[in-house]
Amino acid sequence: MYFLKHFYIKTLKQELINKFSYKHTKQLPELKKITLNFGLEANEMKGLAISVLALELIAKQKVCLTNTRGPNIRLKTRKGHPAGCKTTLSKKAMFPFFIKTLVEILPKIKNFTGFKITFEMEKSVLSFQIKDVFSFTELERQYNLFNSISKLDVAFVTNSVDRKETIFILKSLQLQLKEQIKQI
Repeated sequence: MYFLKHFYIKTLKQELINKFSYKHTKQLPELKKITLNFGLEANEMKGLAISVLALELIAKQKVCLTNTRGPNIRLKTRKGHPAGCKTTLSKKAMFPFFIKTLVEILPKIKNFTGFKITFEMEKSVLSFQIKDVFSFTELERQYNLFNSISKLDVAFVTNSVDRKETIFILKSLQLQLKEQIKQI
């Protein structure tokens, strides 16, 4: 069992129950999925295959292409053209990536200012960008192939409804937060 899952089950659940009032244990907030995304500019279409390969190496699972929703004259894109690639990690693939992010990736990020949190109706999303994709050891070995890749967007999605719950969980994991927390 991963140490974060063990920490969540043994310690954090008890602290959440003591601090907040829940009617059922299914109401306890937990990590639902992790979304990884490479967005591409209009002039970077040649790097789409390299971005797909890099994301498959990072996530160790299949990647799907994202298409544009409508035409954009400024970006010179048509409706339905590829705009990037993304993958969603859940269940078994989620915890190893989360641990790798906390232990290996975040300490390597230069000038890390903290996480940006957005709140929607039934979920809260913790997102950040990794500008130096060579923090991943899988990509570091093949520098010549992946040197033209743009930044990687990472989003951790939880089922937390209350803002205080999310902040409590992040502070108990001792993660750095940005000063301003936006609410949507």
